Amino acid sequence: MKALLIIPTYNELNNIQKLLPAVLDRYPGLDILIVDDNSPDGTADYIRKFMEDSTRVKLIQREKKLGLGTAYVRGFRYVIDHGYDLALQMDADFSHDPNDIARLLEAAKEYDLIIGSRYIQGVNVINWPMQRLLLSFFANKYTSIITGLPINDSTGGFKCFRAEVLKAIDLTKIRSNGYTFQIEMNFKAWKKGFRLKEVPIVFTDRVEGTSKMSKKIVYEAMFMVWYLRFRSILGILR
Repeated sequence: MKALLIIPTYNELNNIQKLLPAVLDRYPGLDILIVDDNSPDGTADYIRKFMEDSTRVKLIQREKKLGLGTAYVRGFRYVIDHGYDLALQMDADFSHDPNDIARLLEAAKEYDLIIGSRYIQGVNVINWPMQRLLLSFFANKYTSIITGLPINDSTGGFKCFRAEVLKAIDLTKIRSNGYTFQIEMNFKAWKKGFRLKEVPIVFTDRVEGTSKMSKKIVYEAMFMVWYLRFRSILGILR
């Protein structure tokens, strides 16, 4: 199947210089799309130069920092418009192990949405402060209780979608833009009857760069799970 890996970036030059070769060398059939939010560190300039020697790397450079969710939506539209069968997503900072891409692709032979899960086999997170770890773990428990979503890691960003899932979801109606974006996409895929599968991974906190976590993102998540539940009950979820 024709697959595209979507990687949003903002000031990820040092990481992307290492990640591109690591992915391209291991997965010769995989293309990569970088969605860059006009990084001041020159990430997009580096990608453009890299593209001179590799037709497998694509770039969308946006005019300013617009957020994680909208970056992925832009990438999903690219997947649909260019006839890809699979859309993978991962962070640029090596918190997701490129070696695990193979496991997502293998699971995609049978399932429609595959989630690299930090919590399906205990807690597999390295280098997070305890406060951050507890916030993430209980946020996922909270999400499952409120929405009924039958997965352990609703907020993880290491995933693989079949293109059919993206076509079935009205991407113009996606409301969330932080990590809550992951919850919204998972919930809508589940409610539309697609097959979800969690694959255990080990998540390692970023070595370079800074975290995108903020109080605004936490508040967005608390609101969004109730929004999704009530929209589903009323039968107006798209």
